[in-house]
Amino acid sequence: KGETNGTFQFESNGMQKYLKDLRPDKFEDLIAMNALFRPGPLEYIPDFIARKNGKQKVTYDLAAQEEFLQETYGITVYQEQVMLLSQKLANFTKGDADTLRKAMGKKQKEVLDKMKSKFVEGCKSNGHDPKVCEKIWTDWEAFASYAFNKSHSTCYAFVAFQTAYLKSHYPAEYMSSVLTHNLSNIDKITFFMEECRRMNLPVLGPDVNESVYDFAVNTKGQIRFGLGAIKGVGENAVIALISERKENGPYTSIFDLTRRISSKGVNKKCLESLAQSGAFDCFEGIHRAQYLEGDSKDPMTGIERAIRFGNAISNQQSSMQNSLFGEDTQDHITVPNLADCEPWGAIEKLKKEKEVIGFYISGHPLDDYRFEIKTFCSHSVDQLTDPDKLKNKEVTLAGILTEVNHRMSKMGKPFATFSIEDFTGTIRMALFGEDYSNMKACLMEGSFVYVKAKVQARFNSSDQFEVRPNTMFYLSDVSDKLARSLTLKMPLQKVSKELLNQMTDLLNNSPGNCVVKFNVIDQSQNLGVELPSKRLKVHISTGLIDSLNALNGLECILN
Repeated sequence: KGETNGTFQFESNGMQKYLKDLRPDKFEDLIAMNALFRPGPLEYIPDFIARKNGKQKVTYDLAAQEEFLQETYGITVYQEQVMLLSQKLANFTKGDADTLRKAMGKKQKEVLDKMKSKFVEGCKSNGHDPKVCEKIWTDWEAFASYAFNKSHSTCYAFVAFQTAYLKSHYPAEYMSSVLTHNLSNIDKITFFMEECRRMNLPVLGPDVNESVYDFAVNTKGQIRFGLGAIKGVGENAVIALISERKENGPYTSIFDLTRRISSKGVNKKCLESLAQSGAFDCFEGIHRAQYLEGDSKDPMTGIERAIRFGNAISNQQSSMQNSLFGEDTQDHITVPNLADCEPWGAIEKLKKEKEVIGFYISGHPLDDYRFEIKTFCSHSVDQLTDPDKLKNKEVTLAGILTEVNHRMSKMGKPFATFSIEDFTGTIRMALFGEDYSNMKACLMEGSFVYVKAKVQARFNSSDQFEVRPNTMFYLSDVSDKLARSLTLKMPLQKVSKELLNQMTDLLNNSPGNCVVKFNVIDQSQNLGVELPSKRLKVHISTGLIDSLNALNGLECILN
């Protein structure tokens, strides 16, 4: 399937394409692909695949080559093959063969010229056709300067095989390890989080009652975020939290936690970071804002109240173990209430989460626009990181605006710089002159925007290219502006009063500008009829499409 993201050496898009075409069924195929997928040998891959799959005949310039080229379908792939064939065809010594390998690898023309005559003469003495031997030598010269040694490629392929095996048989454990080892690279983490989503592997946020230091797999087979990756939570604090949890069981509340753990070990900053990251979400009935905000009765935050409670317990326990009547002192200290405040909205919650984790973990601000992005965008941000590959092309993308700066040039003209972030990464852009005037209304941090742009040469730098926006509008308007019609395709056999009522309710609750059409198919007769609706127009959204697709037998087609 080519699902090799996260496997050693086999992750690139090109490699995935070739692996799907090759359909490797033995370890030697992996060794060969590892050696071929590099400049020079790359051009041999289509022939290698065609011969492997029986679509092209395996041929040899000389029958004597079969012994060493059979495993690579008649194509010279490795340095070792050149060395062995030179010994067999031209009676080279092992020393001569190694000298040939080095000379080819380093393109030492003088040495090669001397060895060529020796090769041709040796081939003649063994009865081989000199013209064929000349061809073999020419092929070697063109290829061997890039040739890989098989021993090296075998080691690489062995690690690739191990990682692929682990990903296939222990997906959660393997991806947990991949995430842990890429924590210092936010772009990589985002990429592998998407890979986990594709694999239907839930990646859950940190949990003070379940997380360990790194990413780990819980008892349900889900990947749980590690406490050690939260900014502001030090290693000593994580060790203290986990040790106490293992010794005396899970924490029941923020107050139970501060009662059991000293504020010196887990300080205010640490607790605030844990709250922002969602590590206290396991305490039911409490939302994150309550830990970090006060209320009209008491401006003290929930974290501050918890620390004060914990300190009070600690102070009384250190002064006396029991009261005069033998009761636990802590029973006389009332557990305070958390603030009575409004919960954060989804965007605010994710924003604070990103502050302490570095990326979104419980969701993404763009989740509600996945359908629009998939349908109307030609490129994602990660595909635009090298604009030189898209010279003078029009592109469309969407994302959330971050780091928006409205500034003034030395000439007194306004301009703006900003970043657009989508599921795959972030790209920096700028707007000047008339473009700035036309689009500045959208340039607010946190705005969801759809952008049409051209990859063009930078000002005064014709050899450098950038992505320059020429149209920008809110992502919420994209379907009304760009979608012409929505066709609902349904088999005649599935049409029922219940289906029509469900479909009608969904469409009526999403008014907009997109025309709705119905296409009823009679599969038994291979017939279909399209029924346009002049009055019914809807607003296309991820929610609407998901709900329609969930109806039995219905298929949505956007034009």
